[in-house]
Amino acid sequence: MGILGVIAASEPHTAEAGACLLRRGGNAVDAIVAAKLAATVTELPLTSLGGGGVCLWGDADAGYKVLDFFATTPGRGLSSPPPLDFAPVTVDFGRTTQIFHVGRGAAAVPGELVGLLELHRRAGRVPLREVVAPAAAWARDGFTVSPQIAMIIALVAPIARRSPAVAKLFFPRGVLPQAGDRLSNPELGDFLHALGEANTDSHVARYRASLVDNFGPAQGGLITAQDVAAYAPVIREPLRVGFGPYTVLTNPPPAAGGGLIGAGLHIAEQLGLGEEPFLSRKQQLAMAALLTTVSEIRQAGYDQRLYTDPGAILDLAAGKGIPVWAARAQSLFAENQLGATTHISVIDADRMAAAMTTSNGEGCGEALPGLGIHVNNFLGEDDINPAGFHQGAPGTWMSTMMSPTIVVAGERPCFALGSGGSNRIRSAILQTLLNLLAYRRPLKEAVNAPRLHVEGTRLWFESHDLGAGAAAALQAAWPAATCFDEASLFFGGVNCVANGHDRLYGAGDRRRGGVVVVAEQ
Repeated sequence: MGILGVIAASEPHTAEAGACLLRRGGNAVDAIVAAKLAATVTELPLTSLGGGGVCLWGDADAGYKVLDFFATTPGRGLSSPPPLDFAPVTVDFGRTTQIFHVGRGAAAVPGELVGLLELHRRAGRVPLREVVAPAAAWARDGFTVSPQIAMIIALVAPIARRSPAVAKLFFPRGVLPQAGDRLSNPELGDFLHALGEANTDSHVARYRASLVDNFGPAQGGLITAQDVAAYAPVIREPLRVGFGPYTVLTNPPPAAGGGLIGAGLHIAEQLGLGEEPFLSRKQQLAMAALLTTVSEIRQAGYDQRLYTDPGAILDLAAGKGIPVWAARAQSLFAENQLGATTHISVIDADRMAAAMTTSNGEGCGEALPGLGIHVNNFLGEDDINPAGFHQGAPGTWMSTMMSPTIVVAGERPCFALGSGGSNRIRSAILQTLLNLLAYRRPLKEAVNAPRLHVEGTRLWFESHDLGAGAAAALQAAWPAATCFDEASLFFGGVNCVANGHDRLYGAGDRRRGGVVVVAEQ
């Protein structure tokens, strides 16, 4: 039997939707768009057509491009800000909590719907009706809730219960859904089906009108008719970062995540990561020192307008100024010797690769009536509003840590990967890349190895499979560190596919129920 492609995702229906398109003769872009549309149904706490994202795709012959369909700051045409529907909500991750802001005033101008349609128009090869079919069917007829999605719904329950329209999507029987229960979203199913049948523009216009009617100034939001009329996805050239014999392609400015990952790779080479076994105490301290330095670059980047200055991000990715930061990492290493996003990756039989990360934030707790679409809360996330809430100029492209990534040798794709996980995205992808390229670990181990994350002076780390010596050394070097005994979704969810010399294969992150499907003829 011939292999048509491989897909790695965080949910079984999502992965199967992509595999279905590969079996129908679709390419990697058809598969990833179908999978992402399915995810808006079956991974409803993490992504929606009211969110945004980024896709990196291409092959050795045609080259590689980024389609950026993340959100923009609303408020075009407003002479003064209206009273906003905007309130804090605490999400409990078990070992740590995080405050998000929700309400109509938390919604940025979303790009996911038009972005997926634009990507398919540019690079897909099967009719749109076939691409939307799996998602539309599961939305109309229902799907089985996975254990990971049931757990995430429980986490975001305080947000999902904010309005009846959103509550009916998550809790149709008034209680938290459990793994194995069935959920459906007939309104979204009808909308997806209509998108694929004919006159897509009219359905997009209906969606945009609903954004203005329900998230505009009169309702406590900021989205105006000028905002939705001006929005269009943007094609960008990927960042290119050399690492040994490989080139790492990732998300360029105005996103910040790619530049930070590039900086981390440069520093890792200078630290010599990979010269000792991955699980050694010394290498874990070196990794923690590396992540601490990347965190410091990010914090300094706020002062240097990292989120608004593309040049600063490009300099990081090119290694400019990195020796200074590498010296800081070396110093930390020496001192410590005694340290709601989802991703899909696809490679098809023709060796076209695609990596797509999308998010709805945590959702704002409000939906588009009659469409079954929970809208984002990007304006209510501290991580992507470093200057404070509602400080961005209307029309500004928002920055993000999303970093869909393709690793090439020559121009041949070797790996396609990415992660969800808010600020932990940069740490998750950087560590996975180092596991693969520096430590040369098998793919499944590279994706599921214990992770660390640093913000300022705080360290979080997983101790599973780490070894008592390495865990004790980290706790001693960072006394206030938070240790997770088991793999936790706090550390993201990397899904990676690989192009070996004679096979296609993949690995899903167990932290978020990762699934791999190899599509066969």
